[in-house]
Amino acid sequence: PNATVSQTVGVTEVRITYGRPSVNGRDIFGGLVPFDEVWRTGANEATTITFSTPVEIQGKRLDAGTYGLFTIPGPDTWTLIFNETADQWGAYNYDSSQDVLRVEADSEPAQSREQMTFSFHNVTDTSATVALRWSETRVPFRIGVDTPEILRGRANEAVADANDWRAPLRYVGYALQN
Repeated sequence: PNATVSQTVGVTEVRITYGRPSVNGRDIFGGLVPFDEVWRTGANEATTITFSTPVEIQGKRLDAGTYGLFTIPGPDTWTLIFNETADQWGAYNYDSSQDVLRVEADSEPAQSREQMTFSFHNVTDTSATVALRWSETRVPFRIGVDTPEILRGRANEAVADANDWRAPLRYVGYALQN
């Protein structure tokens, strides 16, 4: 089955759309999904991840937009790939020249999970951890958001437009509270 999961981090929406393959008694990582090869990170269409504002993934900047999320699984460390071509079937036409960002994430042993899932943890106004889980593996990665800077920029735009006096006031309220 297909799934979509989303989370707001500060004022940034993060949305992941993916196919949820099942274990079905198979050896998954290092078996069905080979180590050291590009994987679509799910079933059917390539998994996509969308950010409504610029973010940092594992400390590296990534612009707002929708990306194909590919991975290269390893026994201990995975490469997460954010590819400019979001709409594609599997990884059959994957083109590394379209990669916008690659980062590393450590995998962890986890309680067995029949269907692959993505979930959000430790959500604050400026960060969240996303975890991919399937079989007996968990791969967490951090998303950072500069919420104060985003709100400051929105307040400056509102002042420049002079259409809505409440926007800068909301930013000041946020800044005072945080």
